[in-house]
Amino acid sequence: MTTKTETIEGAVAEYVTAVIGGQLFGLPISRVQDVFMPERLTRVPLASSEIAGVLNLRGRIVTVIDMRARLGLPRNEDGKTPMAVGVDLRGESYGLLIDQIGEVLRLPEASCEENPVNLDPRMAKLAGGVHRLDGQLMVVLDVDRVLELAPKAAMAA
Repeated sequence: MTTKTETIEGAVAEYVTAVIGGQLFGLPISRVQDVFMPERLTRVPLASSEIAGVLNLRGRIVTVIDMRARLGLPRNEDGKTPMAVGVDLRGESYGLLIDQIGEVLRLPEASCEENPVNLDPRMAKLAGGVHRLDGQLMVVLDVDRVLELAPKAAMAA
């Protein structure tokens, strides 16, 4: 799912980095459509707390997912305007609400490790592995798992 380029060192994966609750996350660049500041967010009645609302982005209706709620983290009270990363799943547009956008990292695919056993279970269920960087751990978000929002009862119907 990540963009792979071959180098002399081997396959390289590219990630758009984001910070949520002080933790560094990486989204495969091939899944990222755009990065934007969500404006005029409309709440959706009876939606789960993970759905921040919907908005119109260049003529498309985008469902905005609150990643702090998705990860079981408290609301951000620092007053900074959140950012959103636009992703697509089966033709539907979503915005992942994050605290801060980072840079694009090119990392050797071989450095991606399985989720460590001590990774917070809330993150582990959405992670597709980790990269150990200088002094910190970057959790690779599995976009498909992040967007699995449908309640089990609705899926059975």
